[in-house]
Amino acid sequence: MVEKIILRGSPEEIGRQHGKLGKNEVLKSLETYERLFYGYQQYSWKEAREEALKHVKAIWNHDPDLIEEMQGVAKGAGIDFEDVLALNARSEIALGNYKAGRHPPVDGCTAIATFPPAGCDTIIGQNWDWKGCQKDSLLLLEIHHPGKPVITMVTEGGIIGKIGYNSAGLGVCFNALITNRKTDQLPVHLVLREILNSRTLPEAIANIKDGKIAATASFIIGKADQDGKGMAVNVEASPFGLDFLEDGNGILVHTNHIISDSVKKGVEDRNEFKWEDSVLRMKRAQQLINVQLRSGGKIDEGTYMAWLSDTLNAPNAINHFENQSAPEHRRMETVFSIIMNLSQRKAFLCIGKPSENRYTEMGEIVRQQ
Repeated sequence: MVEKIILRGSPEEIGRQHGKLGKNEVLKSLETYERLFYGYQQYSWKEAREEALKHVKAIWNHDPDLIEEMQGVAKGAGIDFEDVLALNARSEIALGNYKAGRHPPVDGCTAIATFPPAGCDTIIGQNWDWKGCQKDSLLLLEIHHPGKPVITMVTEGGIIGKIGYNSAGLGVCFNALITNRKTDQLPVHLVLREILNSRTLPEAIANIKDGKIAATASFIIGKADQDGKGMAVNVEASPFGLDFLEDGNGILVHTNHIISDSVKKGVEDRNEFKWEDSVLRMKRAQQLINVQLRSGGKIDEGTYMAWLSDTLNAPNAINHFENQSAPEHRRMETVFSIIMNLSQRKAFLCIGKPSENRYTEMGEIVRQQ
């Protein structure tokens, strides 16, 4: 279990603490992404920084606090602002403008949500599948920014927005989508941070609409009130439009291919492995959920632990294993698994593959003051 780091203060102070206390993890991220950007797009680190700088204007116009926090991370870690910016724009640099004919990365990440009528509680969870070496870059952050909800999130060193929940009972899961088009708007990891800064679903979704997002992604966003009543939505969004996916009577599953016909009109899905990996994982997750419901079994955190530990169709299982036959830069595996029961204000984290490691309770989700 990674140790939780508590960050407090202004955006610059929060960033500086992140960079100082998580310096080793930040440097590990830089090492990983320098190799990865070249492996995916043949970008040198200098070129990756130049790509990232294209987003500065949009970030500043949307929320200057994001710029100040990234500047703080750079100061705390003793690196350049452009280095931190490149980490936060890593999806846009690596995945957002994928050329036809080039071999894309092997995808990962299976996200699930259940809520009434499929069970009593609103629960969201996912396996985050990526480079196995990034396990050493993981940080568990609790962020206290005056006037905003307290955020608890799992992230990579240097990246200020990712997967987690907040004290308003709102949580988010994320799936990267490989496409042929991107813009210079808000990078998806900064969109994730703005979602976690939100107190309500309408506020969260406002950060995604109207072309604010620079690359294409799927967001499962859940919200539960203090009385436990809640719901979740699955938004597929690109710079050219968004769509709400059908919830299947309280069930949402997303992996790493575009589902919405509306979203497909604006971008091309460049995931060449979707049939033998992404689609299979989605179908398997749906099967597991339906079996549980038809058997009359309850859905709780333990149920999610079993689902996310599933190894059928390995290596391309929900619990994803590294494919040793793939080129090194395209080998992916489950790096962490997170389950958030927003109704009960509980969350659980497993570092590494859940089939091989244990979940640990992250502590009661901080209640809204």
